[in-house]
Order: sequence, then C-alpha cells, then structure tokens
Amino acid sequence: MRKLYLIGIGAGNPEYITVQAIKALNMVDVFFFMDKGQAKQDLVALRREICERYIENRSYRVVEADDPVRDPTISDYTTRVELWHRQRALIYEEMIAQELEEDQSGAFLVWGDPSLYDSTLRIIDQITAGGRLRFEFDVIPGITSIQALAARHKITLNGIGESLVITTGRQLSAGLSDTAERTIVMLDGQCSFNNLLDEELDIFWGAYLGMEEEILLSGKLSEIASRIEEVRHERRERKGWIMDTYLLSRPGRTTQAQSPHTRDVRTRQAQAITPIDHNDPSE
Repeated sequence: MRKLYLIGIGAGNPEYITVQAIKALNMVDVFFFMDKGQAKQDLVALRREICERYIENRSYRVVEADDPVRDPTISDYTTRVELWHRQRALIYEEMIAQELEEDQSGAFLVWGDPSLYDSTLRIIDQITAGGRLRFEFDVIPGITSIQALAARHKITLNGIGESLVITTGRQLSAGLSDTAERTIVMLDGQCSFNNLLDEELDIFWGAYLGMEEEILLSGKLSEIASRIEEVRHERRERKGWIMDTYLLSRPGRTTQAQSPHTRDVRTRQAQAITPIDHNDPSE
C-alpha cells in the first residue's frame, strides 16, 4: 500500500530538522512540492536543500504542482479557505495517484509543524474520507515558529501556572483574551497589534525565524509598533513574502533576564535590520 509522510521541517532553518524527520526523509521515494510562484521560490529551495543535506540515497524524485490561489472575490474567510482546501485536495489526490506506485512512499514537507496553522493534514483527511484513494500516512512533528521565537528572544512562553493563547491577527482584532496572561499571534498580515496601543504590553516580534534574513524586535508595544510595521512592510516589499510571529505580554510577566530591553536582543536586532547583500528569490 502507498505510504505518505507529512514531515514538519521547522521554521526555516535546515538545522531545525529532527532525527525522526531525517529518518523519514530517507524512506521517501517521491516528494511533493507546491509551487507558489516566483516570489516564493526560496520556500521550495529550502525544501530541496533539506533533501540534499539529509538524504543519503539520491534516487528520490521531486514532483511539483502549481498551488491554487485563494479566490479574493469570496468575502467570507472560512468559505474562501474551504474552497482553497478542496482545490488543493484534488491536486494532492491526483499527484499521489499518478506519481506514487502502490509499494512506494511519498512525502509533503510542511513548514513548521503539520498540526499548527497548516492545511496539509486537513487536506489529507479530506482525501482519505473521500475513499477513492487508499494509503497510509504518518505525521512527523516539527519545530514551530513559536518555539523558534521564544528561543531567539531567550524567553519562556508562559509564566508559572499561567495560561497562553495562540491566535491569529484576524482574531486579535477583537481584542486580547481575558483568560490568558500572554498571547502568541500568527498570520497577522494587517499588524493588528496597532489596535492595542492603549494597553500596557510588551511585544517580542520575529520574522523569517531561523533564516539568514531573520529579524528580531522587542520592546513596549506603544513605542515599537510603528518600527515593526515599517520593517515588516519594507522586507515584504523587498522579498515578496514574509512570515512573522510575536508574543504579547503584560509588563512584569517576564524576568529581568527575559526583558525586551536586554543588550543581546538589541544587538541581534541591529544586525538583523542591516540590508541584505545576497540575492534572494522573492509569501
């Protein structure tokens, strides 16, 4: 029977790959990559680099397909995403059926972890529920941008006995949750933190975490929000895409060693926003 692996490859650094992921990579005959266009070719390039670095037997194949684009004319977010998932499911199913023999293994390399704000696992569930194609699949966890963010800023995600909320920029627009002392925000293309400038909050922000282009900024939200927005806009315009994540915390919720004003974070910040000289292919 066909076998699929959904392999979490971490947040952008090839060295974020786990030993379990390396073992799975070396069992794969066919890798399925989704082409998101010229602006995002470095996302494909990283996947190729991971394969070249960790796979010992180079007999594997790579199959690419164009990724469908979400329909901007559909105003309802859930409806728009569900349609996109159905389109992706048809493409995935066709690739698996046509490119994977019954006794072979295939894989999708998932940015971060397959369980967190990624559609791959939901799409595979749709295919198996349809019953037209039979295969087994395993999920290999990966290091998320949340873990990378905490490690790079040298902070803990939660206080002692405290709660942590993981949400999106779209949800943050409605305000902070009353049930958690700290909030992790992902997928915030609109800089929704600007709606919270009247609140006493610290922010630990990171973009392209783990990559050469990594940027780290931190400080009081009211003082640094405009700088984050400026840097975010400039980098997105230059590169063609950006992935960023941030933690919002009430002042006093971090120790002195975890303060957003520590010297090592400022140093990394200054280095990170220096213009990049190498030629990047332009999410």
